[in-house]
Amino acid sequence: MAKQTIQTQKTNASVTAFLDAIENETRRKDGYAVLEMYKSITGEEPKMWGPAIIGFGDGVYRYPDGREMDWMLAAFSPRKQNLTLYVICGSPKQPALLEKLGKHKSSVACLYINKLADVDLKILEKIIEDAYKYALKNRGR
Repeated sequence: MAKQTIQTQKTNASVTAFLDAIENETRRKDGYAVLEMYKSITGEEPKMWGPAIIGFGDGVYRYPDGREMDWMLAAFSPRKQNLTLYVICGSPKQPALLEKLGKHKSSVACLYINKLADVDLKILEKIIEDAYKYALKNRGR
């Protein structure tokens, strides 16, 4: 099936300029810390996707109905209200990891953390790594 065109596209915007513009000092510092986690875990260079998502790697997301779109393999966004990590992926390892993480919320695809001090960073790294490996296996390159 043909690839879908979506609004959130990879851009040439600066990741560091985006992070530097975050007014909340804790959120900015946490954003840089999460950036380093993702870089270390994925080995990928970060790219801005749309105005507010930092993505790593290139893959294809396939909807259940067969539609496809170009999408990053791993991503996060230090939003005003929380750190949003796009890591909820259906991996069988995730429920046990999320139980050990600490204070967080999740939705269909996102993990929401108010600040890194609320969670176990080693567990967070395992969640990011698991989601990235799951994406590599299921979205390929």
